[in-house]
Amino acid sequence: MMTTPDCPRDPASPLPLGPLQPVSLRGYGVRLEPLSPDHAPALEHAAADGELWRIRVTSVPGPGMAGDYIEAGLQGARDGHMLPFVVVDDRTGEVIGTTRYHDILPAVRRMEIGYTWYARRAQRTHVNTASKLLLLEHAFDTLGCLTVGWRTDIFNLASQKAIERLGAKRDGIIRGHALRRDGTIRDTVMYSLTSGEWPQTRRHLLYSLSINTTH
Repeated sequence: MMTTPDCPRDPASPLPLGPLQPVSLRGYGVRLEPLSPDHAPALEHAAADGELWRIRVTSVPGPGMAGDYIEAGLQGARDGHMLPFVVVDDRTGEVIGTTRYHDILPAVRRMEIGYTWYARRAQRTHVNTASKLLLLEHAFDTLGCLTVGWRTDIFNLASQKAIERLGAKRDGIIRGHALRRDGTIRDTVMYSLTSGEWPQTRRHLLYSLSINTTH
């Protein structure tokens, strides 16, 4: 299992300039591997578990759309503002979802975590906590981020609860912020976690994982 210090990196250490390099993160029963075009069939299979593309407040690719979804994430990586991953069950090697860093702002050492979804069988398990813990460890302890953010649809109450369980603070609502896939305009709820809050949040997430994996 990955181990990291119980305190954030020295704030004087800057986030690397330019695009972040693809990296594999492993621990707590999951692996986060760099997203690639080869993952299209596995992501289609994961999305089919629960027909996740039918959920109005998410952006899960529908049948036959995983290739375009992956290419959009890889283009974001080439442009320097995204770093996408697939989420793999470390016990079985099965792809069970995807997540990514996005809106990466090196000058202010901020990034967001989003574009996250999991096959229905992986929901309400340890997977989301484990994945977020790996991403937060890398963001704060390796890259030296000062702030990590999240955003979600105002009607996606399950996502809001999941973000709040991580210990993130609700910053506010941006009204009329983005289009949903059905063409309606959504309000977006913004959350963030700072490097000063990270040590306590990390202890909380580790405790949550210990409870979830022993019951």
